[in-house]
Amino acid sequence: MGLIDLSSIDLNLLVAFEVLLEERSVTVAAQRLYLGQPAMSAALGRLRLLFQDELFIRIGREMQPTAKALEIAPGISAALHQIRQTLESSRSFDPKTSEHTFAIGSSDYTSYVVVPKLLEVCRQVAPNVNFRLIGFEKDSVGDLLEQREIDVALGLFQNPPRQSIQMPLFQEHFVGICRLGHPVISQGSITPEIFASVPQALFTLRRDDIGEIDKVLAKYDLQRRVMLTTPHLLILPAVISSSDLVTVIPSRLVTPFAYQNTLEIFGLPVQTEPWMISMLWSKLTNQDQASIWLRQIICSICQEI
Repeated sequence: MGLIDLSSIDLNLLVAFEVLLEERSVTVAAQRLYLGQPAMSAALGRLRLLFQDELFIRIGREMQPTAKALEIAPGISAALHQIRQTLESSRSFDPKTSEHTFAIGSSDYTSYVVVPKLLEVCRQVAPNVNFRLIGFEKDSVGDLLEQREIDVALGLFQNPPRQSIQMPLFQEHFVGICRLGHPVISQGSITPEIFASVPQALFTLRRDDIGEIDKVLAKYDLQRRVMLTTPHLLILPAVISSSDLVTVIPSRLVTPFAYQNTLEIFGLPVQTEPWMISMLWSKLTNQDQASIWLRQIICSICQEI
């Protein structure tokens, strides 16, 4: 036997059945559903035709359910409950009770800057929410968002993928760091020539030894010696604090270390352009309530940063 074609059935009839079962009165059921009594009577007639049973018979002053009505009632009630839960969950997100797990595409840098504050805030407002940090390649971020493998991505996106939405979070710029008491600091004013003469460390994911600073130095006909390259940004403060290397690093990464009496921060002697850290998400989740909440929390945190 084939399944019933639901497209030919008015599912509002199931709501009418549920209310009739509760009220045992066509008049009262009509009032609850904001229908006229003739419309409610017509709905009962259609229900009887659909189920091939009287369903409700007037006995005294009440409409009593038949055996068939009592048989189908639990299934109809469960189906309507499931539909209501589904609709409610799509409209609302309660961070206080939610156990939702969010996946955030994030580098070491954006994780370091954003996530500690994110966890601190959620400890108060969303204690059962969980987070997964996912590393990503720039050319794969669009697929990760569309396939819901990540909810948002944080970083520098000069060419965001199609079907995505981008929100600026905060501006960042480079600063120089060296160990406390480094000779480069004792020389007073740091010139481009002095800066280029000091062995340096470079964070790079491209497995080369050319950074943005090298492009700027080339305008001065200068070339630095890159003694160390690393794809691990967060080791640089530790490396610099225990060596004679200097490095260029995003300003928000180094500030906490500056108060440990191990590092000196200095302004670069060459002009570099600031850049914008943004949040990226798919148009497919733009109206999702959980995703909206996450984006609002991240945006609020970054405004404080």
